[in-house]
Amino acid sequence: MFAKTVPSKKRRKSRTAFTNQQIYELEKRFLYQKYLTPTDRDEIALSLGLTNAQVITWFQNRRAKLKRDLEELKADVTAAKKTSECGSEMDEELPYVPGSTSPDELRSRKGGDVDALKALSPQKASLDSTVTSVNS
Repeated sequence: MFAKTVPSKKRRKSRTAFTNQQIYELEKRFLYQKYLTPTDRDEIALSLGLTNAQVITWFQNRRAKLKRDLEELKADVTAAKKTSECGSEMDEELPYVPGSTSPDELRSRKGGDVDALKALSPQKASLDSTVTSVNS
């Protein structure tokens, strides 16, 4: 009399395995354009052999990753500032041991790592410039 209807389970679409070339092109575009217009999206999808939905999802996920990376970088910068503030107070308390690096030598080297940071990939450089603008 009462027929039980079993709700049909929707099958989830399998994960897309992007090729290195597709990822390269998507990342390249993302560096200067975080949000795509429908026309741009159609153009990218067609040129890379992807669907619009795949391009939309990739950009959504990439923006989420950027946000996570920025938050992590900001937390790291904050922690580093706290550590360096504590470290500068501790320098005066530590005795100098002959043959070791003096606090003055350490202070003069602090800016030395900046060049290493500048050598980061364009993606990380983009993150750095974004963090700088966020912190300003």
